[in-house]
Amino acid sequence: MSLPVSDQLLEQLMEEDVPYGDLTTDILGIGAMRGKIVFTTREPTVLCSTEEAAAMLQKYGAVIRHVTPSGEHLRAGVDFLEAEGTAASLHAGWRLSLNLMEYMSGIATRTRKILDIAKEINPDISIATTRKSYPGLKKLAVKAVECGGARPHRLGLSESVLIFRHHLVFFGDMENLCADIGRIRREAPSMKLTIEVEDETAALQAARAGFDIIQVDKMECAVLTGLVKKVRAENPAVMVAAAGGITEANAAEYAATGAEILVLSSVFFGKPSDIGVRIFPL
Repeated sequence: MSLPVSDQLLEQLMEEDVPYGDLTTDILGIGAMRGKIVFTTREPTVLCSTEEAAAMLQKYGAVIRHVTPSGEHLRAGVDFLEAEGTAASLHAGWRLSLNLMEYMSGIATRTRKILDIAKEINPDISIATTRKSYPGLKKLAVKAVECGGARPHRLGLSESVLIFRHHLVFFGDMENLCADIGRIRREAPSMKLTIEVEDETAALQAARAGFDIIQVDKMECAVLTGLVKKVRAENPAVMVAAAGGITEANAAEYAATGAEILVLSSVFFGKPSDIGVRIFPL
């Protein structure tokens, strides 16, 4: 699982939320009073970013009494993060910590649901998420995905080779690209070569050329099932990744096609987890 994010990112988030202090707490005159804050699941939740939430509360001056690690799958009604401190420290960290945990736990929970659905059909299948995470919060999004039991498809442009049709246009056609695969492999001999295709002809050309992974975009499951068999007949070593529009609603159907990998971005978009907060004086 990913390590907690940097202090720099946490301080940036804190600066956005409390740039000039907490006016309400100040004018009420309660800032120095002691209190306790407790975060509780309101629904089954895969936790994420509890470490970051605790770190921010500490930065505001609170003392952490209990924190459940990210990645834990909890039922509704479980207290998982507790802190004590002044009312000023608790109110400064309350909403920011809650927002962070609700959004990231939402991603982690959706990821776990899709993973469980797909593995029920194919225990060996892998779930991989795209680069369509929130700009500026990639480290947190990657952590959420890993808490849900999946892995990022690629972290960025620097560490993987994935050829899209936007690259292919500069070769003229698929035949020219496949003819150059020897040189391409020599340029990155330790990496798998992945190409995204949209039809059977291109998929079979890629299989014959020796690509390691063929990513099939937006193909109906019935058609993809037949294509997977044809690709295997051409090249048994190639892996097939299904991509495009995969959600909790159709993950089982895609898992049944025979593809080894489901590539998706749907986990990044949806309802945040429902987390309750109680603050009371000590």
